[in-house]
Amino acid sequence: MTTWNLQGTVSHLLICNGSSCRKHKGEEVADAIEDEIEKQGAERQIHTTVTRCNGRCSDACVVISYPEGVWYKEITPKSAKALVRKVLEGERLEDNVLYTYDGGLIAATEKDAKGKKKK
Repeated sequence: MTTWNLQGTVSHLLICNGSSCRKHKGEEVADAIEDEIEKQGAERQIHTTVTRCNGRCSDACVVISYPEGVWYKEITPKSAKALVRKVLEGERLEDNVLYTYDGGLIAATEKDAKGKKKK
């Protein structure tokens, strides 16, 4: 089993690839994030994990950034590249913020808070 040395990691991106996110180019989003990380020479600063379902299917494709605790909605391959650059600058991709964390998840808008019930 391979393990990574995560010392120096400043952000961990959890990239949803559940069925709804895959329908919204989730695999391409993951590839774009990896490509931009490599382009920026940021392999030691940003770690990625492709997940199954992050539970916000109507907001596909969802990417979560930790330890910041920021959930991003409607990420596309193009915005994925911008997200990597923003993370490296210590900033957020504001137009796509779904939730932030300040002792608990805080929805960016009232509409974002609603979501859908789990089946």
